[in-house]
Amino acid sequence: MIPAAFDYHRPTDLAGVFALLHEYGDDARVLAGGHSLIPMMKLRMADVPHLIDLQDVAGLSGIEINGDQIRIGAMVTQADLIADDGLAAAAPIVRAAALQIADPQVRAMGTLGGNLANGDPGNDMPAVMQCLDAQFTLVGADGERSVAARDFYESAYMTARADDEVLTAISFTAPSGGHAYEKQKRKIGDYATAAAAVQLRKDGGQCVAASIAMTNLSDVPVYSEAAGEALIGTAVDDAAIKPAVAAMLGDIDPAEDNRGPVAFKRHVAGIILTRAITRAWSHC
Repeated sequence: MIPAAFDYHRPTDLAGVFALLHEYGDDARVLAGGHSLIPMMKLRMADVPHLIDLQDVAGLSGIEINGDQIRIGAMVTQADLIADDGLAAAAPIVRAAALQIADPQVRAMGTLGGNLANGDPGNDMPAVMQCLDAQFTLVGADGERSVAARDFYESAYMTARADDEVLTAISFTAPSGGHAYEKQKRKIGDYATAAAAVQLRKDGGQCVAASIAMTNLSDVPVYSEAAGEALIGTAVDDAAIKPAVAAMLGDIDPAEDNRGPVAFKRHVAGIILTRAITRAWSHC
């Protein structure tokens, strides 16, 4: 399908973005990689009279690692995340997740910021950033603020970002210990039926820190504090993993769709989370 007619804008700085957003209001949308918005426009599910492309906006790219602090520009692509060896060493779960997003063509254009800001419950990176306890930098005409990834998502396609704000950067502390990103999907390139992001830290043979989040099992990514707490103080054996999985199953709320009925999704979620916990522990 062909989208409805629209005007295309390509500002070179955030001031230009905010001027356009102020001028056109609800008729304007910002464009990052375009892999979510453009298909919706082509299917006439989104009518965007004014499209504001962020590709040339200065200051939205780059990966910075200062000690244990990591900052990633919102326009960094999934391919950039995969290719950055420093990021892979500091936060390997990010590369692990990026490698499971769609295909090389999509990863070459799809951005981290777009994946996060869109609010699609099927996207991979929101759960990863919740697992990492990341902070999102939002900038508007009136200034800058920071919102935790765990507080950002409100419902499907609804987030804490105001219409006149732009997600400019993502920051987090480099994790320690073992990690895993496990994903079950119908075919290569598909959204997850269920996916799990897990970070674990071991000391003296016991788990001393655990962070767990899952994707596409609710209308928002699900960070489960209870699932992580179930593992702390244990040797992360079968006896410990079962209550952690049970805690996560109590937090998710999947809906029936073309990926299967609710019972099937809950079954898959349990299997995927068990695999992710087991793999993360093996990397500690």
